[in-house]
Amino acid sequence: MASRLLQEAGGLAQALTDESAGARTAGATGAAHLAVVREVSLRLARTAAAARPVISSSPALLAYVRTELAAAPREEFRVLFLDKKNRLIRDERLGEGTVDHAPVYPREVVRRALELAASALILLHNHPSGDPAPSSADVEMTRQIVAAARALNLVVHDHLVVGREGVASLKALGLM
Repeated sequence: MASRLLQEAGGLAQALTDESAGARTAGATGAAHLAVVREVSLRLARTAAAARPVISSSPALLAYVRTELAAAPREEFRVLFLDKKNRLIRDERLGEGTVDHAPVYPREVVRRALELAASALILLHNHPSGDPAPSSADVEMTRQIVAAARALNLVVHDHLVVGREGVASLKALGLM
């Protein structure tokens, strides 16, 4: 049954988030079990990310962002707010949109960072298409947030774009 579910859904992340695939393959009880497995997986990833310094190259961070965003059906913009030691204060969704756009406002990102007394940020968003390559709009929006944050001594460590095909780092790509 597990093999059939993984094949039908297209992978583990999709199997855990696609309730209709779970119900078709495993029935209502199986779908409920999958929801429990997804929640447990998510909590484990959060624990691993929060228990260590959160930096853009951290395997725990990459596992966490892929678990959270890789299979989301709509584009989401999220921010990881970090303290001075790069420990996670909060992960918040600041924008949700359509299959190819999520509105985000640099002013709101910086305002929320100040409210949480964050020292640094990691920006995240997903591409439901599966391709994590950043668009020109992604790059421009990142530059606006970095400039707004810099004015208030906040550091933006990276902007990660998550897709089913992987995670792209704007910092590693030299785009920020």
